[in-house]
Amino acid sequence: MKGGRSKAEPKNAKLGLNKKGKAVSKSGKAAKDPNKPKRPASAFFVFMEDFRETYKKEHPKNKSVAAVGKAGGDKWKSLSEAEKAPYVAKAVKRKAEYEKNMKAFNKRQAEGPKEEEEAESEKSMSEVNDEDDDEEGSGEDEDDE
Repeated sequence: MKGGRSKAEPKNAKLGLNKKGKAVSKSGKAAKDPNKPKRPASAFFVFMEDFRETYKKEHPKNKSVAAVGKAGGDKWKSLSEAEKAPYVAKAVKRKAEYEKNMKAFNKRQAEGPKEEEEAESEKSMSEVNDEDDDEEGSGEDEDDE
């Protein structure tokens, strides 16, 4: 087979590091940081949070997520700008908070490696001290003499 992949090395078999030294997953994308703030919900999704509750009360036997989504979308389209305003305001507020959190997150990321190295060295020192304490306190050395 001309130009085919070898069976010994499957596609995306290895994890590696990109040029910046960040971990790269099998798909080639950078690994996600679990401490990174989540993106804020749009005005429609803020509306859907409230709409789901009311829809469940009105239709308690309905288990279809698609039905709730379709009804919510239809309701959102029928709302006037004045009716959408509270949801837009909440979305703007969440976005401002997200941007503030992202600035703090990015600042921590920029300063992170220095602090981590110091933390590791402090940890290493405490581990070394713990090991010394264990040796002094144990009676094994005295028995060997």
